[in-house]
Amino acid sequence: MSDLALLIGRLLFGALFLYNGLAHFRNRAASTGYAQYKNVPAAGAAVVVSGLWLIVSALSFILGIRPHVGATMIVVFLLVVSPVMHNYWAVSDDATRMNDFINFTKNIALAGGALMALAIPEPWAYSLAP
Repeated sequence: MSDLALLIGRLLFGALFLYNGLAHFRNRAASTGYAQYKNVPAAGAAVVVSGLWLIVSALSFILGIRPHVGATMIVVFLLVVSPVMHNYWAVSDDATRMNDFINFTKNIALAGGALMALAIPEPWAYSLAP
């Protein structure tokens, strides 16, 4: 049962990052505009790089191919991007501050989940890796 739980958890957890990575490309103009609004340098390139980063890390996690690398990539992404894109402490509008606070704390919790995945010995059950 624990192997099945790990597989389902991998699929659910990884799907979030895969979806968001793909969204960087499907909604590239809007994502770039939001990154510019948040003063991200080279916003267009940052959206492409972060989208690819999310897709690679998610597929690693979902497929179980070097999942510790994928989990580490997820942690790095969340810890680097969250303070920049969800800097609630610097926002004066109450609704925007609350939205950024929710997304910041969610991302920190997701980073915690990815860190816990590093404690699961490889190879993971039902992985495509040998």
